[in-house]
Amino acid sequence: MAISQHLQELYGLPAFHFPEPGEEQKLPDPGAVAWRVEVDSYDSEETWESAFARFLDAVDTTEVRALIVGAWSDVYDTAPDEVVAALLAASDRLPALRALFLGDITFEQCEISWINQGAVAPLLEGFPQLHEFSVRGGTGLVFDPLRHEQLRSLTVQTGGLPVAVVRGIGASDLPALEHLDIWLGTSWYGAEAEVSDLAPFLSGARLPSLKRLALRNSEIQDEIAVALAAAPVVARLERLDLSMGTIGDVGAAALLSGQPLTHLKSLDLNHNYFSDAMRERLRQALEPAGVELDVDGDDADEDEDEDGVQRYTAVAE
Repeated sequence: MAISQHLQELYGLPAFHFPEPGEEQKLPDPGAVAWRVEVDSYDSEETWESAFARFLDAVDTTEVRALIVGAWSDVYDTAPDEVVAALLAASDRLPALRALFLGDITFEQCEISWINQGAVAPLLEGFPQLHEFSVRGGTGLVFDPLRHEQLRSLTVQTGGLPVAVVRGIGASDLPALEHLDIWLGTSWYGAEAEVSDLAPFLSGARLPSLKRLALRNSEIQDEIAVALAAAPVVARLERLDLSMGTIGDVGAAALLSGQPLTHLKSLDLNHNYFSDAMRERLRQALEPAGVELDVDGDDADEDEDEDGVQRYTAVAE
């Protein structure tokens, strides 16, 4: 699966692309849309910072609630340090900002594992009223431990996530966080985390409000499922997502033999490597209890290599 489309909405607001220079377009009410600001990812004639300056001049930013950072110049080779600096410099002009997505970049603009990132904790520190924060791209990504009182949703989308980022998030205090979504990725593209690094998420000690947990797009999905079978955090979750990875019968059997899952509103196991028999076992165990279950595995590809069967995550390059 490739990320082929831009975000259609953020914070429940429809996305609106801020016009390019010279493009005449009526602007919507500042608080009614999620504003996307981007430039060409290759050989752009305008820097992202210049586009953002035009945005600040054209829009009553005191009412802006959601902001989508699209491509900046040469995303395949340049970290968004100046983008982050521009956002922080304008923080006092964005008092109503509640949602920020850094890197809404499609594969045609830059493959996910080629997107250069940098330190993102300063954005959370600079916008203490944020409810939602998302970032795409793992190359160069840094997430230093922090405390954020208001953050309710954190999403990190990568084809390969450095272990330091996993540990940084795990060491953070996020008392209001309800939704955590981490794409761990594959070692081919920089994924380094082991199940032991996920211990803070599995215990939920620093995440007392967590209701939705997604640990997905991982090549160690079976091991994660085994750990979740006895993880304390599961009992208070409403939604669990282990999709987009390489989970097979081993992981599914562990989930079924572990603690009860019938309290969940949904269990997402899409893109899997289950046998038909295991798929049916999952349905029989959970669907009668009202769990919304996704066990579709049609998009999962499996090849033979010299060591046997090779499984693939949904998003890697």
